[in-house]
Amino acid sequence: EHVNTDALLKLEEEGLKIHPSPRALNLIKDKGLQKLFYQKHSIPTASFDLYEDGEAIKVAIKDGSLKTPFVQKARSGGYDGNGVAVIKNEADFAKIMPTSSMVEPMVNIAKELAVVVARNENGDIVAYPPVEMEFNSIANLVEFLVCPADISENIAKEAEALAKAVIEKFDMCGLLAVELFLTPDNQLLINEVAPRPHNSGHHTIDSCYTSQFQQHLRAILNLPLGSTKMKSPSVMVNLLGAAEHTGPAQYPGFAECMAIEGAKFHLYGKKITKPFRKMGHATILDADIEKAKEKGRLVMEKFQIIS
Repeated sequence: EHVNTDALLKLEEEGLKIHPSPRALNLIKDKGLQKLFYQKHSIPTASFDLYEDGEAIKVAIKDGSLKTPFVQKARSGGYDGNGVAVIKNEADFAKIMPTSSMVEPMVNIAKELAVVVARNENGDIVAYPPVEMEFNSIANLVEFLVCPADISENIAKEAEALAKAVIEKFDMCGLLAVELFLTPDNQLLINEVAPRPHNSGHHTIDSCYTSQFQQHLRAILNLPLGSTKMKSPSVMVNLLGAAEHTGPAQYPGFAECMAIEGAKFHLYGKKITKPFRKMGHATILDADIEKAKEKGRLVMEKFQIIS
């Protein structure tokens, strides 16, 4: 979504068809405009305020209009945990970023979920089953993903319906990954969206009849959308560069992990590793989701990426 949308709008004026819509991209790439869009269309999301810069946030703290804990998100340019600051107390004030920001109170979260949806020009929409995500507490990016999510059938249907409504409101074709908070009282809130194949859908390469990548092509080419049914329950583990390691990547433990039944590895061909850099992912398939989780934890423990 970090593309030159002015260029895309110009190309559209010249008669080219652009998917996803540059107007949708303009809304999505600015987290402030994205939240205002949800507010305008009565789509459930956490309350928020917009601030011109870090100094404005500090003034709001001082005058009592902003209270900790809260999450600051840069309105543009953030990715993989970058551009996000979690401010829990006064000791965290040094983390406040100087940039134009969207700020929301820290939501009481029972689970973090995601639903990948696809829409074509005909208006057909399909949704993949909701996934449950666990985040690396240091890097603030997804580290462990479980599908299907451990939620009730009603919550799953509600999450899918909400994701379908969002892609329809954006009037976009292609894929949209919709990240959601589930609160302890079973309320679903949209966190943010990504208009592209997404980390929360990587497991579909191995676990679903149609991968998210093929689905994206079907959607933008206005072809029939593929089945989103699962072949097997699955766990996806992001393979991250080890902390304090920067340099040519080495993979001790790879061979040992390849021996795990149902484990499939996808390395991204990045020659240089950095702390918490996404270097690949592993999908673990098992008819018993608890066994898949155990195997996934074993991969996290044994698979190292060092320099």
